Amino acid sequence: MTTTDPLAPFQWLNVSESDGGGHVGVLEASQWCVAIEPFGWMVTLHEVLPRGSRGCEVVAVTRHDYAAEHSFEYAIDGTIVTGYRPRHPYERYGSDPDRLNGFMHELGMGLDRPESEAAWDAAWEDNCPTAVPRGFALAARITGVPFTQDMLGRPMLVGPIVDPFEDVDGA
Repeated sequence: MTTTDPLAPFQWLNVSESDGGGHVGVLEASQWCVAIEPFGWMVTLHEVLPRGSRGCEVVAVTRHDYAAEHSFEYAIDGTIVTGYRPRHPYERYGSDPDRLNGFMHELGMGLDRPESEAAWDAAWEDNCPTAVPRGFALAARITGVPFTQDMLGRPMLVGPIVDPFEDVDGA
C-alpha cells in the first residue's frame, strides 16, 4: 500500500513496552549509530544526554508509557539544541528551540500554544496518539535514518548501563 502519510512507517512504534532495562544495544545505521535502551531511559535524561553528545550529534526519542512523559531531544557537542515533550510540541526548549520547526511542521505538529480550552482539547486529541511516531519521524528527518522494525533483529553491541549520575558535575 502506498501512502503519503509521513507517520505511516513509524506506526509500529505504538506498541506496549516490554521487559528489559539495565542495558543498551547499539547498531550502525549509515553514518549514525542507533542506541536502544529497552525499558529504560537513562541515556536520554537531560543531565546525561549532553555528555553523550560531546563531539557529535545525538537525537534521542524516549517512549515512556508510565509515570513520566515521552521526550525528544536533539543535542550537538554537549548542548541540547532542541527538546520537547512529544505530546506538547509547542513547548520547545534548548539553545535553539525553533531549529527543527520546518521538519516539525512538515510532520503535522502544532507549534503554536493552544489559546482556548477547545484548542487544548484538539491539540491533545491530535498529539496523543501520534506523539511517538512523530518523534521517530522527526529523528529520521534529522538523521536520514528511519528507525525500522527490522533494526531490532540486527546484531548489536550490548553493554550494561552504569550509574549516569556518577561525576555529573564533572561533565
